[in-house]
Amino acid sequence: MAFMKNYLLPILGIFLAYYYYSANEEFKPEMLQGKKVIVTGASKGIGKEMAYHLAKMGAHVMVTARSEEALKKIVADCLEHGAASAHYIAGTMEDMTFAEHFVARAGKILGGLDMLILNHITSTNMQPFAGDIHLVRRSMEVNYISYVVLSMAALPMLKQSNGSIVVVSSMADAAMKAVSGILSMDASPKEECALEIIKGGALRQEEVYYGKLGWTSLLLRNPGRILLEFLSLRSYNMERFINN
Repeated sequence: MAFMKNYLLPILGIFLAYYYYSANEEFKPEMLQGKKVIVTGASKGIGKEMAYHLAKMGAHVMVTARSEEALKKIVADCLEHGAASAHYIAGTMEDMTFAEHFVARAGKILGGLDMLILNHITSTNMQPFAGDIHLVRRSMEVNYISYVVLSMAALPMLKQSNGSIVVVSSMADAAMKAVSGILSMDASPKEECALEIIKGGALRQEEVYYGKLGWTSLLLRNPGRILLEFLSLRSYNMERFINN
């Protein structure tokens, strides 16, 4: 107990202070100026707001979703907001062939890629599992496998640009409406969430948490896991691991 009080707790406190309060690069909208960005699931909600934020920052924006009419409107709005360019390709992420070809087409149109924002999701039944394997398979394909397909297709371009992949998980307006009466929480403002996601992507942050509760980030980051990860990685030759 004395060891923990005299040594372990101070070390943990110092580590956490360094992790949370060490000087991070400050986000500036100019970081996105001229950048080539793909946003999936961009026809509404956080996806649409991210497209608008990127447009205002002067990025080249490529949006995709199933609704072509919604995408046309978003592209027009992005150009009005000041996007360097704005394009859309409509399609469903249930089709893995479309997902793969979409990235290739987007790359040709944009002339490369700096950031891939994966934001699409299929509707999920909030009822207890009733044995519908088709529903599980569809959810896995859209919410997971398509993310892998898109990421692998984008990697060659992202390596060239030293770009980044952003994966979004949220309970914004659309999601909260879907579980109305089941979950008693208020949605976070999608406009603010969208901006925080873009900031995190631009600053290459491993994790970004946004919510109305000030201690949300502290609880979700799990300081114990971070400390263990930090200590365990010291045992690995990461350069050799990556090269192999």
